Amino acid sequence: MPQSTIRPLGERKRANWVRLRTMILLRWVAIIGQLVAVYVAPNLFGLKLELGWCYFAIGVSVIGNLVATFLFPENKRLSERQNLAMILFDFLQLSFLLFLTGGLSNPFSLLLLGPVTISATALSLRSTLLLCAVAIVTVTGLAFYNIPLQTMSGEILELPQLFIFGQWIALIIAVIFTTAYSRRVTTEIHSMSDALSATQMALAREQKLTDLGGVIAAAAHELGTPLATIKLASGELVQELASQPDLREDAELIAQQTDRCRDILRDMGRAGKDDLHMRQAPLVTIVESAAEPHIDRGKEVLVNLTGTDGPTSSQPSILRMPEIIHGLRNLIQNAVDFAKTTVWVEIRWTEKVITVRILDDGRGFPHQLLGRLGDPFMGNRKRRKKNKSRPEYEGMGLGLFIAKTLLERSGATLRFANGVDETGHLGKHVGAVVEVQWPRGLIDAHLGENSIPVGQNARFDTF
Repeated sequence: MPQSTIRPLGERKRANWVRLRTMILLRWVAIIGQLVAVYVAPNLFGLKLELGWCYFAIGVSVIGNLVATFLFPENKRLSERQNLAMILFDFLQLSFLLFLTGGLSNPFSLLLLGPVTISATALSLRSTLLLCAVAIVTVTGLAFYNIPLQTMSGEILELPQLFIFGQWIALIIAVIFTTAYSRRVTTEIHSMSDALSATQMALAREQKLTDLGGVIAAAAHELGTPLATIKLASGELVQELASQPDLREDAELIAQQTDRCRDILRDMGRAGKDDLHMRQAPLVTIVESAAEPHIDRGKEVLVNLTGTDGPTSSQPSILRMPEIIHGLRNLIQNAVDFAKTTVWVEIRWTEKVITVRILDDGRGFPHQLLGRLGDPFMGNRKRRKKNKSRPEYEGMGLGLFIAKTLLERSGATLRFANGVDETGHLGKHVGAVVEVQWPRGLIDAHLGENSIPVGQNARFDTF
């Protein structure tokens, strides 16, 4: 990979790493804690609370969690805006509960720092600043506007104004400090991670160049003797054909081309060359390259092309990205492993999207795992040992995770399903279905920034 393509991941891409399942579990923990506090306060400490409004605020969180649980798959990764919306909702819900229970006089007001700290570690700088501004305004509002805590006898429990002012100042400073501190540490960790990734890629590239240099050195060594023989013989022919200009010219040409071969081998031994034409290939060629290792494994692999105007019209030429080839290869391998007789690979494209669907005639994905496909290590050893009726799924997890991660890195979105063929041309039953879709502008080699220049091959940068 050229060094110019090694770039650190942006903040918005990092925000997509947070799974919806993680946020749902954290919210359930918060809901349980809030229910315990609302129940204990009046029954154990004799405090008078607005129980109706308190249970209403907690109920909204419960409904939101239930909707998110049943509407989205478990392995869904939240976008930047979705992450911000969930954290902002939790912050405002907690602020409303504090408004009902004494404002800054409530010792649980310290929990307002939780969402702010999470945003500093998971979201972009703009989203973090927005949440900090909301936090400062909310804390200020709670200092002046709240429903005071009361006992059952009507006694108002409220801190002196000086303590309220100190609590307000402390929370404002804590919001700013914890945000800056968390963000600084997170940035350092991400920078180190990017540096390590770039180092590994550079080492891998260096290893490839070293291997290439070794092969070329061996070729140069093996070709050295025949080239020297050709050079010697052509030199003698030049001298012997002095009286025949036409033949002498041919002999001199042979000698010149021999010297050129020697120079090319020496030049290639010093540094490899980056072939511009090898950076791209027709879409079907990329898919066939991914499927090639699994064609002779006893299962039939059928590739079908469908464009907007016909099977092969305007077939796009896409970037030859290792992520795409390796990701598709893992998915095809998975389909071949679990298929009975046939695997179908459907290739479709329009002016806006490129889609590859991989289908097989096996049993399909286990229904209980459909929502978690793409997560690594979905099961444990004990469960796999007990599941003797479906031994073919023992290895599922890490391979799909690698494929999903690599393809999403290239800009693709993946969908996993089980289905039955409705068109009739694939057979009556279709087991597992994996759909991979890219916006065409991301991988088309002739669109926008991806347009690859055609010209003289450039040298690899040496280290």
